[in-house]
Amino acid sequence: MLAQALPKRPAKWLSQTVLLTTLIAAGTAANAAQSEGRDNFQECLQRLEQAAVDTGVSKQTASDVVAKVTYSDRVIELDRRQPEFTTTFADYLNRRVNDDRVQKGRELLQTHRSLLNRVTRETGVPAPYLVAFWGLETNFGSYFGKMSVPDSLATLACDPRRSEFFTKQWVAALQIIDEGAIPAEKMEGSWAGAMGHVQFMPTVFLKHAVDADGDGRRDLWNSLPDAMMSAGRFLESMGWNGEYRWGREVILPDNFDYRLSDGRRLPLSQWRELGITDAFGKPLAQADINAALIVPAGHRGPAFLVYQNFGVIMGWNRSEFYAIAVGHLADRIAGAGGLQVPPPEDVPALSRQQILTLQQMLEKKGFDPGPIDGILGSGTRSAIREFQKANNLIADGFPGSQVLSAAGIDS
Repeated sequence: MLAQALPKRPAKWLSQTVLLTTLIAAGTAANAAQSEGRDNFQECLQRLEQAAVDTGVSKQTASDVVAKVTYSDRVIELDRRQPEFTTTFADYLNRRVNDDRVQKGRELLQTHRSLLNRVTRETGVPAPYLVAFWGLETNFGSYFGKMSVPDSLATLACDPRRSEFFTKQWVAALQIIDEGAIPAEKMEGSWAGAMGHVQFMPTVFLKHAVDADGDGRRDLWNSLPDAMMSAGRFLESMGWNGEYRWGREVILPDNFDYRLSDGRRLPLSQWRELGITDAFGKPLAQADINAALIVPAGHRGPAFLVYQNFGVIMGWNRSEFYAIAVGHLADRIAGAGGLQVPPPEDVPALSRQQILTLQQMLEKKGFDPGPIDGILGSGTRSAIREFQKANNLIADGFPGSQVLSAAGIDS
């Protein structure tokens, strides 16, 4: 009888309750894990010290570093933090590729032309890309991060959430210290342990950092030659093809089938046959190079055909927004202008709760979005694309106003 007397709750209220319950449970588990990591820190440090020694790090280096390491609640806080709202493509790109950064990049391209040309000769990576990575990672070396890398990595290695990954990074960091690349007290970087001009994680440093200035040390903090050559070597190792660019902005014809923006790779000549032109309306080259179409802000925003090197950039950072920003900044540094179709700035940033509601709507209507997790990933975009197709909408996989309206979300 009591259950019958309760008022019926609307679906929106239920979705909010589900998300709140999920977040509370996740927060409780995270707090418990953090407490466990802090309480067992000294015991964990002993294991970390032995793990480093087992890989060949000297006992003196391992014990000296461990003796000075402290647990960082701030690192755990940053690791647990999830952004409440997604970042729109317009906000992301405009913050990272702006006139000031382009101008600074062009100046540095000329200042370090001899060094950058050397890196290009040895690795095949053009100078503007090297400067673009440098600009996005540390604003051209102006900010490396101020957190102790040994403290950060030890804290994360002793935390249950990603212990295995960060234990490897911790051991690698001690190997770097042990080889004399940098003293432990000067090894500073991001909260997650990324270091130097180009923000290498320790395992990447060990594998790809080089001594390009001949001083006997691989120094990514104080030696720009070491940093730029190391960046070039890393990109080369992932398959950078110096004969091609990252991609290009393109113009799509009217009534284009946006379902083709699902990641499929087609020869450039086939995209040309479909009526796609370059950003200035000129026909694409009759070439067999494969390219994929990306519309990061939906059909109202810019479109890009991206090549193999785009995938290489994503090997550095698994974000399409980041990869586009690197490519576009490199183009601008090399002398190109802005986008012909700028990303729309009136697109709302969606909260995790809104994305969760959208995923629930899609699943209810028979379009599988993958995990119901409040994250706008490839599975959710694929489901949006199928929903749009079934409802005679432009199937660009983007949560535009019509899609949000169908999910009962105010845009």
